[in-house]
Amino acid sequence: MRAFFVLTPLFVFLGATYASNSINANVPAAGTPSVQATPARLYGEAIGPTAAIPLDSVLAAPLNYEGKTVTVTGFVRAACTKKGCWMELAPAEVQAKQGCRITFKNYGFFVPLDSAGTIARLEGQVELKKLTPAAVTHYEAEGASFAHKEADGSAHEVRIVATGVELTRPAPLKRAAVSPSN
Repeated sequence: MRAFFVLTPLFVFLGATYASNSINANVPAAGTPSVQATPARLYGEAIGPTAAIPLDSVLAAPLNYEGKTVTVTGFVRAACTKKGCWMELAPAEVQAKQGCRITFKNYGFFVPLDSAGTIARLEGQVELKKLTPAAVTHYEAEGASFAHKEADGSAHEVRIVATGVELTRPAPLKRAAVSPSN
């Protein structure tokens, strides 16, 4: 009887935790014709109502934006796989496109480790940094890429120190129904 009183609260807690963290909360019913993107999840501070500027504009002329606070959107190409303490944002999923590193103000928040593949809207300050060869090697080991490395292994990067990030997982692509051939 004593085990019942000890274990019952544990099972209730675990059941409630599982139900509230269920990954399948937004799974559509079978036969539903369309699937929507997941709602945006906010990390850090709320993002102001300022219209987003194209990330391409910042990357094309970073000196024009250095030290300024911007709101941008882009594709999360990679994210830190250890803590979620940085992500690489690009205008498109294409690896050939230049991207920029996103870090988080005062190391104050992190993003999920599986953030790669999401769409981000963020607000932050633009910085231009020269990374040491050791930092470049570290970031590359976690999935980052650098378009223009120096001969010594260092690299220059455009970085945005974000105060807030909204992540949205895009809706899966619809696949055409395949009928069996006779």
